[in-house]
Amino acid sequence: MTRRTLRAGETIRSAIGMAILTDIQDPRVSDVTITRVEVSEDLRIAKVFVSVMGDEAKQKLCLRGLQSAAGFLQAKLAERINTRYTPQLRFTLDQGVKHQLMISKMLDEVLPKDETETDEEPDEET
Repeated sequence: MTRRTLRAGETIRSAIGMAILTDIQDPRVSDVTITRVEVSEDLRIAKVFVSVMGDEAKQKLCLRGLQSAAGFLQAKLAERINTRYTPQLRFTLDQGVKHQLMISKMLDEVLPKDETETDEEPDEET
């Protein structure tokens, strides 16, 4: 990635994030965070990675809401950035956070606990 595409991706991330917070009224689109944006070299396509709090069904529902609002968000993006072409938005779930939580849980199960940690943990049976 070039400095130009990185800067464009950060600008798009900020503009789309603000539009999602302030302009979208779709109830499907909630508890969503834009983690990063990858922009093609010609700046015509922006792959928007999102993290959604909730179970898998909520994540899919939110992703469908974002995809249906893509045209609206693209129009809002065109108002906020000054480029020759407004990038076409493609939303995808960012699995990075999910993988980090899974790895952390596995490490907690495998690694031995410190004595200070086990003394402070509440009894799970109560």
